[in-house]
Amino acid sequence: MNTLNLREKSILLIFKGYYFCLFFAIGSLGPLLSSYFKNVLNLSTSQIGLLLSLTPIIAIISQPLWGMMSDFTQNPKRMLLIAQISTIAIALFYSTITSFGMLLFVVIALSMTQSALIPLSDSIALNYVQKISGNYGAIRLFGSIGFAIAVLFSGKLSEMYRLNIIFFIFAFFILVGIVITFFLPKSNLTSKREPILKGLPILLSNKKFLLFLFFAFVVFGPIAGNNTYFGLYIQSLGGTLTGVGIAFLISAGSEAPFLQVAKKLINKYGIYNILIATALVSALRWFFYFTNPPLFVLFLSCLTQGLTVGLFIPAALQFVRDEAPDSLKATAVTVYSGLGLGIGEWFCTFTGGFISEAFSIKAIYIMFGTLSLIGVLIMQILKKDLNIRGKKEIA
Repeated sequence: MNTLNLREKSILLIFKGYYFCLFFAIGSLGPLLSSYFKNVLNLSTSQIGLLLSLTPIIAIISQPLWGMMSDFTQNPKRMLLIAQISTIAIALFYSTITSFGMLLFVVIALSMTQSALIPLSDSIALNYVQKISGNYGAIRLFGSIGFAIAVLFSGKLSEMYRLNIIFFIFAFFILVGIVITFFLPKSNLTSKREPILKGLPILLSNKKFLLFLFFAFVVFGPIAGNNTYFGLYIQSLGGTLTGVGIAFLISAGSEAPFLQVAKKLINKYGIYNILIATALVSALRWFFYFTNPPLFVLFLSCLTQGLTVGLFIPAALQFVRDEAPDSLKATAVTVYSGLGLGIGEWFCTFTGGFISEAFSIKAIYIMFGTLSLIGVLIMQILKKDLNIRGKKEIA
């Protein structure tokens, strides 16, 4: 028994190392990509918005395809290796492209392979922790740590050398992830997931679920869109690439403690109040950015991301799972991720580029703040509807 426990702890440690590398790779590229487009390739903000808005849209299409291939082969580990190798090859090719037309092609290609990494990794990790009654959050926490450190590390190296080094850092840590993947346990799936096309009409006929998708669109869309433009915004205030790294380090690092206590806070204050708080704090943060605050105060404001993201993600997932029938819970999460988060990220990233070009980069945050306030209103409506139905049931 002791040997088995030791083996389980060793495998969990391997998973933590893997997630650290995976999110270190993602953190080294994503937050600095807009700066690369702007400072190295001299692209306009509308072009940057167009390029980076492709990723969430492609993910909506490609993630279900990777999932179906994983189901068909019954071997998500093999599919993960294929996705990793493809991602490295495309990323290295990416660093050599300078024409906008070719960039469109490469962004689409990288989005198709990179979008598979987290879902397939989660599939393997969740399969294992369920077998041993482990804690997925403890594994995922190392991903947040890796992401936070990566932006600061990559920002500093980009200042010392050149910005295109972010592609090589990204590729290197994916390569390390490949080595670690060989030590991950096999995850042979035993059941097929409910087809999305079968469950979609049932879910979308639920007005409460549909309204929540719109809530996710207007609240998380700006949070995801900020990841694209925040680096450019900091530089517009006189910040450096290292400063961008510090801001993302604070933002990502602040999520960890809230993720740890999210369940307790949801149980104490209620899921509706928690989601209203995340939307309201987000709105205040975005409107505050319109005022061009001093960099020191801006860095302090990044701490609010812990509350908005660290509480939004678990609360939203619980809301979706609670609202969906047992047979459609997995499908509901997929639909929520694609139609709510994915399209929200696309809209805010795509529209933000044109708003920045027509006015200024800080004008983006007026849109973000307004959308978040709409989210507060939507959740208040859902909460009021719950109270009305509760009174009717008591009567």
